Amino acid sequence: MLRLNLILIAIVLASALGAVASQHKARKLFTELEREQDRMRQLEVEWGQLQLEQSTWAAHARIEKVARDRLHMKAPAAGQVIAVERQAKS
Repeated sequence: MLRLNLILIAIVLASALGAVASQHKARKLFTELEREQDRMRQLEVEWGQLQLEQSTWAAHARIEKVARDRLHMKAPAAGQVIAVERQAKS
């Protein structure tokens, strides 16, 4: 009888330790999930900001201003423009 009680106590202790370890691991994983979700939200905000910045840098008016001011470019005169037509494939 004593042997049976010791075996049962050992099983109960092992089961309790397993439950505690499992719960600890679940809490750790949940914390990691929350941290990664927060990082995902930060990256989404950064992505939106980068898209806005790209659209600002690529705006036609800005490119034209940089071409005129920094590169000293100007639109060609009417006589300098040559139109090239593409021939249809046969």
